[in-house]
Amino acid sequence: MPAAMNPTIHKDLLTKAFNIKKRFLEMYKSANAGHVGCSLSVAEVITYVRFGWMSDTDEIILSKGHAAAALYSLLAEDGTLNEADIQSFYKNNTYLAAHPPVNKLGRIPFATGSLGHGLSIAAGLGLAQKLKKTDKKVFCITSDGEINEGSTWEAAMFIAHHNLKNVVWLIDRNKLQGFGRTEDVMKLEPLDKKLAAFGFNVVVAEGHDFLSLEASKIESQKSELPAAIICNTTKGNGWKTYEDKVDCHYLPMKDDQYELVRKEVENAYMHHLENL
Repeated sequence: MPAAMNPTIHKDLLTKAFNIKKRFLEMYKSANAGHVGCSLSVAEVITYVRFGWMSDTDEIILSKGHAAAALYSLLAEDGTLNEADIQSFYKNNTYLAAHPPVNKLGRIPFATGSLGHGLSIAAGLGLAQKLKKTDKKVFCITSDGEINEGSTWEAAMFIAHHNLKNVVWLIDRNKLQGFGRTEDVMKLEPLDKKLAAFGFNVVVAEGHDFLSLEASKIESQKSELPAAIICNTTKGNGWKTYEDKVDCHYLPMKDDQYELVRKEVENAYMHHLENL
C-alpha cells in the first residue's frame, strides 16, 4: 500500500525527477547517444534514493552504468556538477563518459557499467562501514538483466551472510535487457522467492511512484535482514513511441522524437502536480 507523504515533499520529488529527465534528454540529444530508455526507467528510483532517503554521507552505486546520464543529471540537480560539466557529456576529454568514470568525482566512487559488478562493490563498502561501526548506508541500483551475472549472486550471498543491513539493493525491474525480454534471455522469475531464499527482506515497489517507493523504504526497515527492493518499472517510461520496447535501449533520438518525448515527460509532470 502506498505510504502517506507530505504534499510539499512529494511535489519537490516530482519536480526534481522532471528536471533530471529534462536535462538528460537534452544530454542524449546533444550527444546523439543511445540508452535513453535505460535512464527513463530508473529516473524516479534514483531521484527518490538521493533526495528522499539517503544522507549526504551515504553512497550510491549505479551498477547499471549505461544509465550514466541519469546519474550525471542527478549530480547536477544536487549541485555536484555544473552546466559546463553537463555540456561536456560524451565529448572529447570529458569525464562524463558513456559509463560512470573512476577517480573523477567523489560522488562516483567506482566505475560501473561492466554489468554485474556493482553489487559486489556495494557489499565491500557495506562491510567496511559495518566494521567501522558507522551509520553510513550504501545504495546499489542494478538492472534486472545483470542479475544473469554470477557475480551478482555471489555478492548477494555475501551481503546475506554478513547481514549487511547498511546495503540497500534496488533492482530496476523493467523486464527488458539488451537482447530482449529478461524472461526470454534467462528467466529470473520468481525473483522475489529467489532473493528471499538467499536471505533478503524482499520488498516490491512501483518504481515510477514516489508514494510506493516511500512505502518500500518503510517496509524495508522493519526487518532484521538486508533489503532487496524490486522496483517494477517500464523501460523508456514516458517515451510512448518506444516505451517497453528493446529499441529504446540503444537508439538515439531524432529531432521529432526528442520534441515528442520532451513534451510527453512535461505533460506527465503537469498531470502529477494537478493530482497531488
